[in-house]
Amino acid sequence: MNEDRIKVLVVEDSPVVQRLLAHVIDGDSRLHVVGFAADAAQAVHQIQRLHPDIVTMDIRLPRMNGFEATRWIMREHPLPIVVVASNIDDKALDISMNALRAGALSVVAKPAGTGRQDYDALAEHLRTQLVIMSQVPVVRQRGGTRPAGERLSAVPPMAGVDVVAIVASTGGPGALARVLGCLPKNFSVPVVVVQHMGEPFLAGFAHWLSSVSVLPVTLAGEGKRAEPGHVYVSPGDVHLAMSGHIMHLLSTPPVNAQRPSGDVLFQSLAEGNGPRAIGVLLTGMGEDGAHGLLALRLAGGHTIAEDRSTAIIWGMPGAAVALGAAGEVLPVDAIAGRLRQLAPPAAALQVRP
Repeated sequence: MNEDRIKVLVVEDSPVVQRLLAHVIDGDSRLHVVGFAADAAQAVHQIQRLHPDIVTMDIRLPRMNGFEATRWIMREHPLPIVVVASNIDDKALDISMNALRAGALSVVAKPAGTGRQDYDALAEHLRTQLVIMSQVPVVRQRGGTRPAGERLSAVPPMAGVDVVAIVASTGGPGALARVLGCLPKNFSVPVVVVQHMGEPFLAGFAHWLSSVSVLPVTLAGEGKRAEPGHVYVSPGDVHLAMSGHIMHLLSTPPVNAQRPSGDVLFQSLAEGNGPRAIGVLLTGMGEDGAHGLLALRLAGGHTIAEDRSTAIIWGMPGAAVALGAAGEVLPVDAIAGRLRQLAPPAAALQVRP
């Protein structure tokens, strides 16, 4: 075996699926399956014994589900974890989303078999995700509170805020849950979200977000008005753009290899909403959203980037900081508090056509 190959531990209780995943993963010369685990306890033992570079995590395991197993691994022996989901029904999505919240980096669909029409595409996507995510540095799972004594400085509310836009990628589900989960039911403006995630998972992702937030969460729709106190998640494989409170879904080419792209969303706010918009850029790999956030700041919008201390990956927010696009750099648990300060009381919101 080439020692330079990325070592993969497969956590999966079905021997048949173990063999399928091994066939898929070993089909890439950059990857090699070094072992299997049928449950969380075996996974920890194999991690200690085999020292893999990355783990694939089934979401339905005996005795301990994928969410609990991920949290245990990230606490005891942190390393990159990719959730491999066999389907996207509500129960499976809840577990896989909670595994992401616990520290997993990505969720991908499980190839169902070589005879399926989508097998090649799903297999290639899984291999690509394993290669990319194996390079991500991870840390022992930590709590989400700000250091003792840290307080947000007082800021005046913005006049007539149209929209809050939040963009996230790797590590985003957990970060979004922490931000949206701290916004009150009477939050006075709409929130639009771009999360880089496979298209089949986004409807379930929106449903999952609604379980961790008191605000209603749905997928964005073409030509629909974004209502105050509602959260709208961009569907997969289209860009989300805003004009005032009106949402538009665009099938234009990917930007930064992403569709939806944070740059497209923030740029649309810079052009149509300017000083009446708030942009937030959370954890993620690459630079998507950084240039759009700069355009929004130059147009007078309030811009926030997640601080390095809490970001799973500081690529996107770090790029924004380097460009001077971030008016503020805040730990993730301070962002909701800042949004509450900036947004006006619900009764004062002025709705534009």
